[in-house]
Amino acid sequence: MRSVLSLMFPHAAPPGASHDGAGVRAEYESVASTLHELLRSLLPGDGNASVVVDDLMEALPSIRKRLYDDAEATYQMDPAAQSVDEVFLAYPGFLATICHRVAQPLWQAGVPILPRLLTEWAHERTGVDLHPGAVIGERFAIDHGTGIVVGATARIGNDVRLYQGVTLGALRVAKTMARVQRHPTIEDDVTVYANATILGGRTVIGKGSVIGGNVWLTRSVPAGSIVTHAVPNERRREDCPLEFEI
Repeated sequence: MRSVLSLMFPHAAPPGASHDGAGVRAEYESVASTLHELLRSLLPGDGNASVVVDDLMEALPSIRKRLYDDAEATYQMDPAAQSVDEVFLAYPGFLATICHRVAQPLWQAGVPILPRLLTEWAHERTGVDLHPGAVIGERFAIDHGTGIVVGATARIGNDVRLYQGVTLGALRVAKTMARVQRHPTIEDDVTVYANATILGGRTVIGKGSVIGGNVWLTRSVPAGSIVTHAVPNERRREDCPLEFEI
């Protein structure tokens, strides 16, 4: 994983690494060769490993572009971020996103074990658990990140923002559900605040919604909802409307 990071981002390159054309080409060939050797033992058939490696290496420039968009979205989301470079170098949620973006094509290609190892490498270092099977849209932003869990069949749209402790999980865990969607769908432009838990494959969070901190949600909400804990009538204020309560 370190070699892939170094190839895509100068920030991750070891001291003394060459960034000229010859150096980048040598790094590219080294990554491709290492990945091919790993996949030969995991995929049956002589040509399968080569096809997967070629597809992933060809996709790296577009993955890199998506990650720059993720970093920019995180920078714009967080007033504490002083630069996009800071997001690259210091944000655990962004490291987890990098590993997910690289692991997901391998997961989709049917590669066993390796995609999970890549995302678990990030999980161990960041506390952010993004399953490689989860589908994550463009300009994905994570702030703080520690304790986030996104399950294998979760679907996340574009411009989604997650804070620490968020769980996108299954309402019920059973081996018979292995091939069905059991994790929620989060539509575009949704913000989910700290320690919110959203469960169930039929649960859809509508576009533009805001899910408040510590909410436990097991059913869908329409677009534009604001979901918080119920507030007693005497504490409600007209200038803070609650469009949807649990």
